Amino acid sequence: MVRFIALALLVPLTLYTAWTMSTAEQSLLAFGLELVSSPDTAQLVIDLYLMAGLAGFWMVRDNRARGGSTGAVLPYLLLTAVFVSVGPLLYLAVRGLAGGQRV
Repeated sequence: MVRFIALALLVPLTLYTAWTMSTAEQSLLAFGLELVSSPDTAQLVIDLYLMAGLAGFWMVRDNRARGGSTGAVLPYLLLTAVFVSVGPLLYLAVRGLAGGQRV
């Protein structure tokens, strides 16, 4: 069930992200720099990346609990660093939750 929910969220988010990036008038880096130039949006970015860091920490621990290496989770961490939600959603869609955890 968790995999289905993650996939149901991942597909439209990824399509929307691809569309947004293809029609954007500035680079992703320029957009990020513009966001952190103002205290109110910088706070939002800090909060977002704090949550991304927590999700990354969870993915590494979950992967280790399954007996996997840190290298196996690296693609998900890179996606999380750039697109935040895409990495954890893809991880859940592909891997699900370890140990039959329920959400």
